[in-house]
Amino acid sequence: MLHVRTVPSVTRTGVKRLLCPRRPRSSSSVVSDAGTERADRGAEPDCPGQWGQDKHGPGSAPDPDNEIHIDFEQTQEAYRSKDSIQLLRSLVVFKLCSYDVMVHKNKEITALGKRLLGQRAFNQVMKMTFYGQFVAGEDHVAIKPLIQKNQAYGVGSVLDYSVEEDIGPEETELKDSCTAAADTSRLGHDRRGKQHQEHANFHGGASGTATYFHADESKCDRHMSTFMKCIKASGATSSDGFSAIKMTALGRPQFLLEFSEVLVKWQRFFNFLALKQGKVGGAALERRVDLTQLQEQLTGLGASGDYHGWFTENNKGSCGTIDVLDWSCLLDDRERSAELLVVPNVQLGKLEPLLKDFTDEDEQQLQRILQRVDELAKCAVENGVRLMVDAEQTYFQPAISRLTLQMQKIYNKETPVIFNTYQCYLKDAFTNVSTDVHLSRREGWRFAAKLVRGAYMYQERERAKERGYDDPINPDYESTNEMYHRCLDFVLDEIAQNGNATVMVASHNEDTVKHTLRRMNELGLTPRENRVYFGQLLGMCDQISFPLGQAGFPVYKYVPYGPVDEVMPYLTRRAQENRGFMQGAQKERELLWKELKRRVCSGELLHRPAF
Repeated sequence: MLHVRTVPSVTRTGVKRLLCPRRPRSSSSVVSDAGTERADRGAEPDCPGQWGQDKHGPGSAPDPDNEIHIDFEQTQEAYRSKDSIQLLRSLVVFKLCSYDVMVHKNKEITALGKRLLGQRAFNQVMKMTFYGQFVAGEDHVAIKPLIQKNQAYGVGSVLDYSVEEDIGPEETELKDSCTAAADTSRLGHDRRGKQHQEHANFHGGASGTATYFHADESKCDRHMSTFMKCIKASGATSSDGFSAIKMTALGRPQFLLEFSEVLVKWQRFFNFLALKQGKVGGAALERRVDLTQLQEQLTGLGASGDYHGWFTENNKGSCGTIDVLDWSCLLDDRERSAELLVVPNVQLGKLEPLLKDFTDEDEQQLQRILQRVDELAKCAVENGVRLMVDAEQTYFQPAISRLTLQMQKIYNKETPVIFNTYQCYLKDAFTNVSTDVHLSRREGWRFAAKLVRGAYMYQERERAKERGYDDPINPDYESTNEMYHRCLDFVLDEIAQNGNATVMVASHNEDTVKHTLRRMNELGLTPRENRVYFGQLLGMCDQISFPLGQAGFPVYKYVPYGPVDEVMPYLTRRAQENRGFMQGAQKERELLWKELKRRVCSGELLHRPAF
């Protein structure tokens, strides 16, 4: 169990402090005697959580001599990398962010500030306050000092070129599409299908988000070039960094919407067929359909293809049954098996081709996106950098996840290069995580994930209410926490059992970080294995990031950069998605005050970080 106590930032009973070999640390860190690699520990368990229970035997407790304890209230350790001016700036910024008007009216306040001060003076004010707090600099040269300083104190970087585009009506030629959530009760009838209809008037009801809308391929190529510069900057400033990319920057959002529709229809059809065979409830992968019955069902609906033969020939139905992963493989063979890819049209009362609206141009667009991601992945490998594919809105996410999984299959064979992002505020988050973990086992590549609570909650919830489809978000913060911990525990168990996964715990929630440390203690996972990473946004939760980094844990700051005026949409979105945290950041403000008072009393007010 993890204990918070007033002792030096990190202790391990009975274990000598050692310097972590991963990268230089500013203070001593601790490691386990267990070694750097884990051997396979047996067969796949029947349920999540079993691995952690079996690790020490039923009813037994982990060895207390090997437990790691971190005190997140040791302000001297947490803020060693900050001078007193930076601490004061943090206090001012956090206090301002605690006011509702600053969050809800930030666009209006920003516009007013520009009119009163002028662009140049406004930019300077931003650099002294919000921009300086949350953004590293204007370009890859300007950000190097901050990255190097953080690294000296044990904290790595996930670089993100955070120029975000607002959109206009001339750019939004978006079509209606269907929802990313499957309805297994009635095929073809899903109120959540209205989820995509708002795109026709998207600009009128939403601020700019981290989604790129563009009309031409050259712009996609320019975005790819920008990401490459970011990757090279990360490789030049760190030996083990990350670089963030967004799929909507690498292909037309219209295509991602259409491809998501195809994926959702196909999965929904499988759920319908499983339901007809009496496969209800349970985990998604437990719903296996009998191949013989499947062929009879589809023939009865009017299909002419040999489904039984295809799955048998492709070694997908060796036990006479298939699951949703086997079913989705048909899409990969779409050129040769188009006659098998049919779904019911309820209005017409007959089957129709799944890809009837999927044109040759769409196929070319798919290949171009994959080519761009491939180029970025090659660049990442050459520069010793890992790619973090950001999650986006639910109506894009099925396509984004599918494309990311395809690239993980190629580049994550030996070591995790590409990380997918899972938003745990979604009701189907655990299904997505567990399904992809099973897919990685089946296909023989390393699962790599960043777990976040979610970045578009207010936007998604407002649109669901406005458009009349089911809210895809968990009903409250507590249920989101439960979902986050459920997903996290499942991946930690996979790491402990098979050593086949890597996870970044991207959270500002201290309880979640403590939960992770406690589970690592229970499972015998050590910091230097580099299987469990931690991540927080730049300018937030330093009292969590830096003690973890100084303890030898792989911890990273999400480091945005870009010109002041062009990064403002990013700051707007971050303010919106973290409004709850900012308004409740009382503890962080108290710790900042505590450290300032300590420096005054100890004569360290002029403290300058040394690195």
